[in-house]
Amino acid sequence: MLGDNGSKWLERLHMQLARELRAADWSQAEIATMLGSTQSTISRQFNREMPELAGTSDEMMVDGWANELAMALRQFGPNVKLNKQRFVMEIAFGPGQILKFDKSLTGMDLESDQEERSLLKRLEWATSRIDAARINDWIPAVGMNIASCLEQANDNTSVASYPGRISLVNGRLRHHETPSFGSSTHLAGLLIRAREADSSKMAILNLAAPTNKGGVDSNVLNSTIEELGWEMMQAPKGALVIDGETKIDCIIDEGAFGWEPSIYILAHNPLELVDRTHRFISTMEEKT
Repeated sequence: MLGDNGSKWLERLHMQLARELRAADWSQAEIATMLGSTQSTISRQFNREMPELAGTSDEMMVDGWANELAMALRQFGPNVKLNKQRFVMEIAFGPGQILKFDKSLTGMDLESDQEERSLLKRLEWATSRIDAARINDWIPAVGMNIASCLEQANDNTSVASYPGRISLVNGRLRHHETPSFGSSTHLAGLLIRAREADSSKMAILNLAAPTNKGGVDSNVLNSTIEELGWEMMQAPKGALVIDGETKIDCIIDEGAFGWEPSIYILAHNPLELVDRTHRFISTMEEKT
């Protein structure tokens, strides 16, 4: 109900709306911005079947809603600014057991402490979406962490991450504490340094680098990066050297004696970071 059916109609609404806008010559980037998604997600959805709802009448209702939204957006154009959204929901569990919600989203900026709390929640949510089975073989010996910051971040104390590390226990990712600001030194420092070249990146996590007998498996790594269309930079022993503004999608630390080789994935936000990490691992494993 709230999980399966609710997620399906929302997914169908997004997919149908994306197809309507694509037919109106909107770019994938414009559609992703309007729907609060990513270009890669929009691209994948174009090749998928529409999720089926509990009844055809529900499907017609959702598709009709998408069509109405698309018609309005065609008139407004992709640069229209959203000021407010109002959601009305009624859920009936049985006689006399009815919940009603009438909420408005205004797009207003949060106060500083509210922004920080929101980021911490997004970081926890993103972490819960990491596929433990897929990431199992790529957790570094020193443990994994995931960090993110707000747009105005300029030092380690303004980066949120997990105290300690995230580890895999009995097939599930575990962390002893909730994320907090100023919990990381190395990962946070690397993110802040990377943002000097690519300020759009606000999330990062570390993985074990692919290796062979001679060290980092550069062939597999370079082939994966090329297929994904990413830009990679080097950071010997965690020291990222940059020269001016440039796009950074991942960072490779080839390691040294007593220093584990690592690769760092970067993204615009924690949720996109998880999506990128899954794609990186899947692409890399196809080549090994």
